[in-house]
Amino acid sequence: MSTGSYYVYILTSRHHGTIYIGVTNDIRARLELHRSGRGSKFVQKYKIFRLVHVETFATLQEAIAREKQLKVWKRDWKIKLIQEENPDWNDRSGRL
Repeated sequence: MSTGSYYVYILTSRHHGTIYIGVTNDIRARLELHRSGRGSKFVQKYKIFRLVHVETFATLQEAIAREKQLKVWKRDWKIKLIQEENPDWNDRSGRL
């Protein structure tokens, strides 16, 4: 990961499971919110806690634009993006 201050991230429930895309300026804190049940209701409902993809941006505007772009992608495209750098869909939160 580079040293920018805004992140677009993809969480999943399991390998090829339900996908959630979000944006934040503090990825560790956002993961903690999600995992403690205080984040997105969607994440809580479907138990989407595995961090499988992160992109770093210098500005909030760039991060939001990328988040919006990814959210309209077809599911197959999102899966391909994840598998390009994380073929086993391992949880990347330990690498933060």
